[in-house]
Amino acid sequence: MQASKTKVSVVGLGYIGLPTAAVLASVGHDVIGVDVDTHVVNTVNRGETHIVEPDLDGLVSSAVSSGRLRATTTPEEADAFLIAVPTPFKEGKQPDLVYIEAAARALAPKLRQGNLVILESTSPVGATEKLSDWLKQERPDLRLPSLNGEEADIYIAYCPERVLPGSTVTELVKNDRVIGGMTIECAARARALYQTFVRGECILTDARTAEMTKLTENSFRDVNIAFANELSVICDELDINVWELITLANRHPRVNILKPGPGVGGHCIAVDPWFIVDSAPESARLIRTAREVNDAKPRWVENKIEQAIAEASKCLGRSIHIACLGLAFKPDIDDLRESPALEIAHTVIKNSPNDVLVVEPYIDTLPHSLSDSGKARLVDTATAIEHSDVLILLVDHTQFKTVDRASLVGKVVVDTRGAWT
Repeated sequence: MQASKTKVSVVGLGYIGLPTAAVLASVGHDVIGVDVDTHVVNTVNRGETHIVEPDLDGLVSSAVSSGRLRATTTPEEADAFLIAVPTPFKEGKQPDLVYIEAAARALAPKLRQGNLVILESTSPVGATEKLSDWLKQERPDLRLPSLNGEEADIYIAYCPERVLPGSTVTELVKNDRVIGGMTIECAARARALYQTFVRGECILTDARTAEMTKLTENSFRDVNIAFANELSVICDELDINVWELITLANRHPRVNILKPGPGVGGHCIAVDPWFIVDSAPESARLIRTAREVNDAKPRWVENKIEQAIAEASKCLGRSIHIACLGLAFKPDIDDLRESPALEIAHTVIKNSPNDVLVVEPYIDTLPHSLSDSGKARLVDTATAIEHSDVLILLVDHTQFKTVDRASLVGKVVVDTRGAWT
């Protein structure tokens, strides 16, 4: 495989797959995007995007118009295959690799000698080996590195993304990448491809270490967030302003406490630590506890909201009107995956006798989990503030942080992000 100009198939055109495909095309590779969702495929083939991400629209439009990027629902032959499909967990917090397995079995018939297969999906330790097993089941005629080492026909590696939503395109290029090969040659082949667009360092290791690296990065962040979230609960009990406390504590030269929030969302931090817990349940005690603290935070926030609503209703002598501001899992993006804000909004809407106003500036329609209630209405920020008695700030979007504080006078505010505190 010549990495200078390669035919690359990117399987999964979501928040990671589509930006990766567009970046690969932008440096001259011929890219085939594969996705089971016909809406996604049709959107990409029009040169448009189905996700909100800075700089992505122009990149996709340019790649499609140049003929270097197209999308399809079925895999085709290529030199390299990048798998970027979801890896959720099943009941009991066990990793669900069904999408990786489906991708492996779908692309297996298209493999030929010398091909490179890279798993990018965040995965539990051992997932790359399972990928190799599934390919072997479908293609017993091929020699794979798990059995044949450096004599293999196919090169298999693991290279997790490590980008920040809202800066995905930039970070795909500038961030270092950890590349874990099933053999040294597998890792080297994968590095040759990534070095065509990655300006950061491409560091080689084995597949298991690369898998654990990704999980470790997000578990470290989860533990730190849990510390902040637990502090917020403690400070509430002790009648201490947690925002002031953290500001003061962070004046120590070696202390950098994060800000608490309503929980942890997104497909990575809210999920990845459970993969470690599943692999080593007796040993991952701190990681499990952090996850439990963060998973419990939405319930705590819901209780605080209930109290605020009850007090407001008592003061006004009537049922009150509520607005939930923000549904995304972090500021200034449209990603609602594993979002505690969405979870909390759902509970508020379910328990409210009146319609609830919802503000999420990065979406055009409410998700079914909210709209199916018949009690949720998507509005703009000004409308929500004007027509509500209780304002619940769930996401610190820039638009919300710049609200004129005078417009909040007379409102009951539940600020889960400290943006208005």
